[in-house]
Amino acid sequence: MHPPLTIHRHPMCVEVVRPNKVTEFIVQQIIEEFQKCHLDHPIGKFFGDCTELKVKLDRCFRAEKALKRKANFEQSKKMRERLQALRKETTEAEA
Repeated sequence: MHPPLTIHRHPMCVEVVRPNKVTEFIVQQIIEEFQKCHLDHPIGKFFGDCTELKVKLDRCFRAEKALKRKANFEQSKKMRERLQALRKETTEAEA
């Protein structure tokens, strides 16, 4: 299973490929390719025709999740420090 496959929710799932060392970039949407593969191979998708794209997609989702987890951890650390400072101020004010 995978999360809903909407491109705007997964901006990291854009793969940039540089063809022939030219400055022009070709942007390939992994999600769009995966959905197209499923449409093009309605039976073959069950037998591994789209497995390579699925692996790319899974790696992308794991990387996204790791970044979000790290950002949430940093935010929670800041909030914890603020809360401890506030508790310290209130205990000093009461004493």
